[in-house]
Amino acid sequence: MSNALIQNIEKLVALDADAAARILAVCKYRTLKKKDFLLQEGDILKHYIFVEQGCLRSYSVDDNGFEHILQFAPPGWWISDMRSLLELVPASLNIDAVDDSEVVLIAATDMQKLYNTVPVLDRFFRILSERALATQQHRVIDSLSLSARERYNNFCRQYPSLITCLPQKYVASYIGITPEFLSKMLKQPVKG
Repeated sequence: MSNALIQNIEKLVALDADAAARILAVCKYRTLKKKDFLLQEGDILKHYIFVEQGCLRSYSVDDNGFEHILQFAPPGWWISDMRSLLELVPASLNIDAVDDSEVVLIAATDMQKLYNTVPVLDRFFRILSERALATQQHRVIDSLSLSARERYNNFCRQYPSLITCLPQKYVASYIGITPEFLSKMLKQPVKG
């Protein structure tokens, strides 16, 4: 039973006991070890993914083998390759465990049924999608207009619980710089 999942949903919409029971009835639970994949590029994502414990990341790998991290998902976050999930096309992202993790999976087919039997879920995911889109737009603007130091500071604000436990190479990838540049930058005194 996932109280964390129900609490996450109830932050945005009200659920009665029947609605919560319907949601929990279709949940599958999976334990991942560090570096285990939940999705690999080229596969089709068939589940909505909620992180209960640990941390996941989504990323792509370019032709030179460099990883470009799109998202981290600590406890209480959702993570996905939305295009693959919604259009049933091969994923362009990988999703793996940064740490040993526990996740809740809801099959996309079950979610479609839940939208009919638990209508507030439609509102929940609309709000979640709107917030995710706003965050992605803000991140694109930041990557085009902010310095590496400013992007790092934004990362620290967005993921305060992760900054001390993530490898620097992951943080560097997320903010769009090399690990070497991040290391040099962090050794420099902050101006201002």
